[in-house]
Amino acid sequence: MNIQQKIGQRLVIGLPGTGMDGDFVRLIRQYKIGNVILFRRNVKNCAQLKRLCADIQELVQAETGYPAFIGIDQEGGCVTRLSDDAVNVAGQMALAATGDPENARRAAALTAHELQAVGVNFNFTPSADVNNNPNNPIIGVRSFSDDPQTAARFVTAAVQGYLESGMLPAVKHFPGHGDTAQDTHTSLPLIDKTVDELEQLELIPFRAAFEAGCPAVMTTHIVFPKIEPDGLPSTMSRRIITGLLKERLGFRGLVVSDCMEMDAIKKFFGTPKGVVAALAAGVDLTLVSHTASLQEQSFLEAVQAVENGRIPMDELDASVEKILAYKARFCKVPEDVGPWGTPAAQAESQTIRARSITLARGTIPPLGENPLFAGCADFQSGLASNAETSSLTFPEYMASHLGGEALVTSSDPTAEEVVAAAAKAAGHSAVVVCSYNGHIHPGQMALLKAMGETGLPMIGVALRNPYDLNALPDHAAAIAAWDYTPMTLAVLAPVLSGEQKPTGIMPIRL
Repeated sequence: MNIQQKIGQRLVIGLPGTGMDGDFVRLIRQYKIGNVILFRRNVKNCAQLKRLCADIQELVQAETGYPAFIGIDQEGGCVTRLSDDAVNVAGQMALAATGDPENARRAAALTAHELQAVGVNFNFTPSADVNNNPNNPIIGVRSFSDDPQTAARFVTAAVQGYLESGMLPAVKHFPGHGDTAQDTHTSLPLIDKTVDELEQLELIPFRAAFEAGCPAVMTTHIVFPKIEPDGLPSTMSRRIITGLLKERLGFRGLVVSDCMEMDAIKKFFGTPKGVVAALAAGVDLTLVSHTASLQEQSFLEAVQAVENGRIPMDELDASVEKILAYKARFCKVPEDVGPWGTPAAQAESQTIRARSITLARGTIPPLGENPLFAGCADFQSGLASNAETSSLTFPEYMASHLGGEALVTSSDPTAEEVVAAAAKAAGHSAVVVCSYNGHIHPGQMALLKAMGETGLPMIGVALRNPYDLNALPDHAAAIAAWDYTPMTLAVLAPVLSGEQKPTGIMPIRL
């Protein structure tokens, strides 16, 4: 390979729609870019996605001589990219709430099958983050736990599930995105910990994943000033990528960046400069997920960085050799993979999901003849989640299945909405109120409080982060359901009606 072809193997680019557009085809043909990341915007249904992946492989193989890594963030729960005709499993904290790491292994195996069935060969999951900051706006239920040992057990099980299925996973977000109240999509967070402090908490699940044979890791764009005094985020830091990850922890697998168009990089350093710094730091694969002009500029600046010696040729060659070795291992789709979305797989996924519903506090009261179901509709709760959300709402779903009345509020109810909702509760037999990332939407917390003051029998349901349940009055039953999806509403309804007992355990400290 020449320098351009080698850099092409180290870039991962996205495309805007459900088919290959002109810019994407041009970048592959002109610059021999060898890898692609997919998002929900690229998926109409599984049949279309399979055609798209086949088209991508045909183009990349023809232009580079090697198969493409086709990656995706199919975490489960609140971060899913596959369409509804596939099996979308429960998220990580929900799996931990089942109390059995075997459920994480099975969920990973189910997910691996669905991805292989459509032609995806690289899943950027599981999250090894320890969510020890309740105010974390972007990780939360995407983590298994706020306890590092619990997270380590479930991360290990998930990694095993992927590897047993022949799927390439990447644990993330190294060296840990749990202890921050900021989101790298929109800001440049800082964690003021030493390496020794990280070893006591954040690094425990990563070490466990590496010991289990996890072949890839994704970095985070957080600044760790006590490790990297030059103010660089970890993705761009040679002290962290080479010094900590490769030398201290002994990791020899693929190192993948989080998206270099996130504001932590784009706004503070510039995407192309960030890509060059990441490659020089020891990152193997850099993601430029959205913008063709930035993808092109990143490629050109990376080539120039090799030519002027900023990226050493021996490190470039070693990285490309590693990438091609992992492609030879993981880019072959099993011949007997079978169809996606089978009834048996859907049923297994729902069985696991049902085991995650957790009664965090209190006793679930009878709903009576005329319950009021209140709360917001689904919405994009963070930039890691899909922009496209379900039109299904918790209040309307429950009222249609369990009787009573539905009251759909805004995502952050105003004071007037809260007063009106409390007044509407009068005459009902019980109130059931959902929250969705309410810890960063104070109107939702005000609604929980106001409904509690009505004195009616009450159930509060957290449809994402369970920390919202702390706002409930003492007499209310508190249920953690972990995500706002039709699959979760289906297993939640019989719990609210009293037909099923919740069996989940709380994997975090409330």
